[in-house]
Amino acid sequence: MTEYPVVIVGAGPTGTMLAAELKLAGIDAPILEVRPTQERPGSRAGGLHSRTIEVFDQRGIAERMLSAGTTAQVAAFNSVPLDISDFPTRHPYGLALWQNQIERILGEWTGELGVRVQYGCEVVELVPDDAGVDIRLGDDRHMRAQYIVGCDGGRSLVRNSAGIEFPGWDATISNLIAEVEFADEPEWGMRHDAIGIHGLGPLDDGRVRVVVTERRLRTAGDVTLDDLRKAMVAVWGTDFGVRNPTWISRFTDSARQADTYRAGRILLAGDAAHIHYPVGGQGLNLGVQDAVNLGWKLAQVVKGTSRDTLLDTYQAERHPAAARVVRDTLAQVALRRADERTKALGETIADLLRMDEPRTAFAGRMSGLDIHYDFGDGHPLLGRRMPDLDLMTADGSRRVFELLHNARPVLLNFGGTDGIEIGPWANRVRLLDVEYDGMWELPVLGEVPAPAAVLVRPDGYVAWVGADGPAGLEAALTTWFGSPQQ
Repeated sequence: MTEYPVVIVGAGPTGTMLAAELKLAGIDAPILEVRPTQERPGSRAGGLHSRTIEVFDQRGIAERMLSAGTTAQVAAFNSVPLDISDFPTRHPYGLALWQNQIERILGEWTGELGVRVQYGCEVVELVPDDAGVDIRLGDDRHMRAQYIVGCDGGRSLVRNSAGIEFPGWDATISNLIAEVEFADEPEWGMRHDAIGIHGLGPLDDGRVRVVVTERRLRTAGDVTLDDLRKAMVAVWGTDFGVRNPTWISRFTDSARQADTYRAGRILLAGDAAHIHYPVGGQGLNLGVQDAVNLGWKLAQVVKGTSRDTLLDTYQAERHPAAARVVRDTLAQVALRRADERTKALGETIADLLRMDEPRTAFAGRMSGLDIHYDFGDGHPLLGRRMPDLDLMTADGSRRVFELLHNARPVLLNFGGTDGIEIGPWANRVRLLDVEYDGMWELPVLGEVPAPAAVLVRPDGYVAWVGADGPAGLEAALTTWFGSPQQ
């Protein structure tokens, strides 16, 4: 039986990003993927929000994504655009880029890192115990892992095998999505009627992307071209001669979230942990950020640097982030109803979102730039993303995000804290004396006081701020990067 420290189930963006994070931390974690190859039919989901672009920038691959897509203002709530071009980030925009392209770029990068993906591997049974998890595959092979992470989607076998509850809201609407050819010229653009919201858009290869709300809720069964034809005729009065589908699928507004992201040696990330209606395009982004939050923590636990209680912070930080997205999508689905009262409510909300303060607040949450992990009271930076400042170091000018390319924590001393020492943590945390004379500004909050020093975790969030001296630094180092004796 082959044994691994970590096994990941699912080679979508979440699983691939998690494998990369673990590899950067020195942990070889194979990905088991039921697909025979990386190729997917159709382009699938699309779009990256600003914070996810920053996450890729922290690992040095943002330019690969940006060169493949188109930047645009993509943040919106209830179809009201939320401009973030005035936000303090190097990426005050979103990126139009389909999931299959995102997966291709991530696959190339992780291949360079040496991540292994075992395609055609169906996990059929998990048997956990106190020391690990036995895994049985569809071809009756067996392997064992100290930890297994389910990144295997909304119908997650890993979640179900662990007995983790998936409470939430049942579907009230269903949509068909497809990539097809048309014999006739279609009516391009979006349409909103009593049935729901529908759209037809051209793809680069000459095909058409169709999204159509079904007249009656359907949640089960295979989707056929005939189903698509009927749904289109109900909306447009014609199917435009639809033919040759590359991909047809159904999605609903079912919204669920795992009540725990961890059951012993089994963890969940991405759609295995949370599903929701795709309005706002946040699902893929949530999954990538789950992976970046979990990866370095899991690596430290596997290495014995940190106790396994560190994994509890993954649940504590990421569960509220997804819960907010689930709540926002529920609200936006409700606002799409076609009755006059709901229309009036939507118009009122649109009026509010055109005001600067509500626009800023909602743009921060939709872009992911306002995420705040609760590390207790303190400096406004604490628990928030570290700004990508241009720092002056002994080796010249360096961006903060450049310092995070290897997914290693960094302690930045801005010269206001004398005698700062990291002693036993010197082989775990990089200490740099730096200078920065500019303004400190955070999305939504605005300008904040300049700190004397900051401890930045591998995921780019500030774990400690030394405003007046090194008090509390040892406790923060112990909390996040293990005790001095380990």
